[in-house]
Amino acid sequence: MARICPLFGIRLAATDYASAVALTRSWAQEGGVRAVAAANTHVVALGRHDRDFAATLAQFDLIVPDGMPLVWAMNRRGAAMSDRVYGPTLMLHALAQPGLSHFLLGGSEEMLERLTAKLRERFPGIQIAGSYAPPFGEWTPEENARIFQKIAASGAQYIWVGLGCPKQEHWIARHKAQLPPGVYFAIGAAFAFHAGLVSQAPAWMQKRGLEWVYRLATEPRRLWKRYVVYNTLFVWYLLTDARRNREKSGS
Repeated sequence: MARICPLFGIRLAATDYASAVALTRSWAQEGGVRAVAAANTHVVALGRHDRDFAATLAQFDLIVPDGMPLVWAMNRRGAAMSDRVYGPTLMLHALAQPGLSHFLLGGSEEMLERLTAKLRERFPGIQIAGSYAPPFGEWTPEENARIFQKIAASGAQYIWVGLGCPKQEHWIARHKAQLPPGVYFAIGAAFAFHAGLVSQAPAWMQKRGLEWVYRLATEPRRLWKRYVVYNTLFVWYLLTDARRNREKSGS
């Protein structure tokens, strides 16, 4: 298991793509239910701000640092990481693994059709055991039971949950005891990226921690609160924690 480097009380793993994929592959082969999340500044700031969401993240078995600002903050605590573990890229690394089957949960039917076609083109022989575009809004117990049944019937070992944050994390955590065996990934916008419906930031912006600028510019109405409010909170929490640590060390 990767070294844990807590940030704002969130248990972030100081890991890389190869190690994260190896760990989740071993979990998939063992059976049982495991939960994986990719955390960016929005996720960790929300976890600090919202106790319910912090309790949800505590149910996850692996949380990887999805954003470069998290890597920089973790490295100041001795993590010695050279790169982030970006959720959409982690998904591609996992999909490239032979011998595992996948289930796609989230988005629209059109998106899932496009995504499935793109993935099969990119990874010939990939085993996509099933997919489901759930209804919008809150789900009834009957709908949850229907989803559980579809996943169980598929026999998938990796279940990709693209419902958006924080719905996807809450759904996985709250139903963890009822979920069919598998490794459940809260994967956010990866479906839209890999289906070719939403463009990703250039690599140089991602490397410099500026992906949020690109996404805010392309989807300002939907994403302004996430990036303006929670990026500000992220910086504020870093500064206040640093001040408290200085005060403690000086006392």
